Amino acid sequence: MRRAAYGLATEALRMLRSRSGGVVGRRVALLVGAGNNGGDALWAGFELRRRGVRVDAVLLVPDRAHPAGLAALRRAGGRVHDIRDTGVDTETAVMRAADLVVDGVVGISGQGPLREPAAALVGAAEAAGVPILAVDLPSGVDPDTGAVDGPAVNAAATVTFGAYKPVHVLAPARCGPVRLVDIGLEPYLPAEPHLRVLETADIAARWPIPGPFDDKYTQGVVGIAAGSATYPGAAVLAAGAAVAATSGMVRFAGSAADVVRSRWPEVVAAGSVADAGRTQAWTVGPGLGTGSTGRDIVAAVLDQGVPTCLDADAITLLANTPDLADALIDVPAVLTPHAGEFARLFGEVGPDRVASVRRAAAKIGATVLLKGHVTLVADPEGRVCAHPSGASWAATAGSGDVLSGLVGALLAAGLDPWWAAGCAAHVHSRAAMLAAHGGPEGLAAGAPGAPIGASALLAAVPDAIRLLRAP
Repeated sequence: MRRAAYGLATEALRMLRSRSGGVVGRRVALLVGAGNNGGDALWAGFELRRRGVRVDAVLLVPDRAHPAGLAALRRAGGRVHDIRDTGVDTETAVMRAADLVVDGVVGISGQGPLREPAAALVGAAEAAGVPILAVDLPSGVDPDTGAVDGPAVNAAATVTFGAYKPVHVLAPARCGPVRLVDIGLEPYLPAEPHLRVLETADIAARWPIPGPFDDKYTQGVVGIAAGSATYPGAAVLAAGAAVAATSGMVRFAGSAADVVRSRWPEVVAAGSVADAGRTQAWTVGPGLGTGSTGRDIVAAVLDQGVPTCLDADAITLLANTPDLADALIDVPAVLTPHAGEFARLFGEVGPDRVASVRRAAAKIGATVLLKGHVTLVADPEGRVCAHPSGASWAATAGSGDVLSGLVGALLAAGLDPWWAAGCAAHVHSRAAMLAAHGGPEGLAAGAPGAPIGASALLAAVPDAIRLLRAP
């Protein structure tokens, strides 16, 4: 606990300097609940007092406050408030006057929203613009799912101990930047994590790069079956993403062949799947339509028996056509639904998104990529990875078409479906960030972002891959 509290105090000092330019005489309010998180807050208050910070500890459950931490804070000259004696109004004023509030209300065993009086005190701090530093996780946010169903902390930053928790990945907007403090738990952690975040090194090691003996065939030939007279842009975006992802060959099949050929002359375009030629993988569905023509195209692609990314209209067709879903049994596949498409095929996404996507992958026997601010990828074996995007620049029409083209190209290059989906999600998000901030130079310089279209996102894919591979 002392090691955890020291790390917590160090982050609090950093935030005080950043916010007010100093430490001595600044005011920190501790919201202290029962249990070890409250103890961490009290011991951190002790450390802060030793550096000249004024510390007020509001005991929300006075009879269950951590005894050793409470005694240490009192010895150091911290002020202790028993809310039963002082009342909510007095402590609301303490919150508003603080330069920083430390949230030690509940820990990883906490369930449900903040209760009173904690909810009122947190609300007062947030209304006054006082940043909140969360101990382990923001109180009121579910530690396992990141779900919020009532009052909860919006942390400016979080300090966690021993290992990251699911909430840090699933609710990044609630947690703020998360700092991990090592308290010696590594020997006791499970070998396989509940939830994995793919790191840059993981993806760089797997992204297909041509070698000295490669040619356009050995790098993987991907087919794109997308677009229609109504939505030719979907075909252009999906095919362009496949071109950008690898330097192999992209074949296109569909009524938008002329449009695709005019935009991407390197694509070998044909009018139908039957005429497209051999491929190592397919992407099918973006802008295809959900009528009989679209159904026949999806069936023709699945009949090839090669790894396939199914997106957009292909997912709706799977939901409406049991025979198509049955054809997935023999096809290594990635499905890339947003929440609405997911609901058509699997039912509504529940508050536990990880459990929802894991059940869906097991049910359909394919890898499922559930798009969102935090994208989740699960395979039938139970592996789940999460990719927190960090921003919402990719929330624009056509960006999903780019993602599906990336997935298809990686499948053709030989990546297994789970890795193909996870790697594509990472590069897709990075490309959106680069496009929004004006490229690598703008991002590095801290330039403000601006809304983008899917074409700008696609154009930034090569830079995203270059940065991925940079030493």
